Amino acid sequence: MTDENKALGETSIGMQPNLAGLLCYFFGFVTGIVFYLVEKKNKFVRFHAMQSMLVFGGFFVINLMLLFIPILGVIVAMLLSLMSIVLWVLLMIKAYQGEYFKLPIVGDIAEKNS
Repeated sequence: MTDENKALGETSIGMQPNLAGLLCYFFGFVTGIVFYLVEKKNKFVRFHAMQSMLVFGGFFVINLMLLFIPILGVIVAMLLSLMSIVLWVLLMIKAYQGEYFKLPIVGDIAEKNS
């Protein structure tokens, strides 16, 4: 374990915290839910799991609702999907680097619930 990972603490799942943080985002809110339920003691991993659930769960719900709006809804949903891919990559990189990268609003909620 590197010095950076030691600063992030140990996980109850026996995985390096930065790798677990990255995996919280890997399949969007699904892996967020899994890691939030499985990881009991590491605040870093729980933070990223909660942020993943909130962000990508929100994107999922919004995209579903937009698909009921003809033409404009589909266009907005496609743009939102593109934005979510960029955010997905950014959040995985930041988690792997061992950063508590807080997004506005959901980052504060994730921090309180981690």
